[in-house]
Amino acid sequence: QVQLVESGGGLVQAGGSLRLSCAASGRTFSSRAMGWFRQAPGKERDLAACINWSGGYTYYADSVKGRFTISRDNAKNTVYLQMNDLKPEDTAVYYCAMAKFGGLSYSNLGTYDYWGQGTQVTVSS
Repeated sequence: QVQLVESGGGLVQAGGSLRLSCAASGRTFSSRAMGWFRQAPGKERDLAACINWSGGYTYYADSVKGRFTISRDNAKNTVYLQMNDLKPEDTAVYYCAMAKFGGLSYSNLGTYDYWGQGTQVTVSS
């Protein structure tokens, strides 16, 4: 069984930065793609970024491209999301998710089989 634990959320002013971390238990982390999703109140859960098993390939939603960076450290079983130039519309609960496969899984929720509990990110204007 895999457990994912996010940390690093909080309250920040517009233009500020936060770095989210997601620590995974178990032995499967280094062979699986990972994704960061976000869900604002009353909205669907959307993909912000994803990364393949090695870290060599990444994908970003248009809304975060150029501001967010996803990375991973397979030795530490951890995936990160560096968020810069934050905007009020980035306010959401952020979830990390482990894909069923090693390649990029993009926004298809069905291809992710483990989810963290979420961490709140609030950006004030």
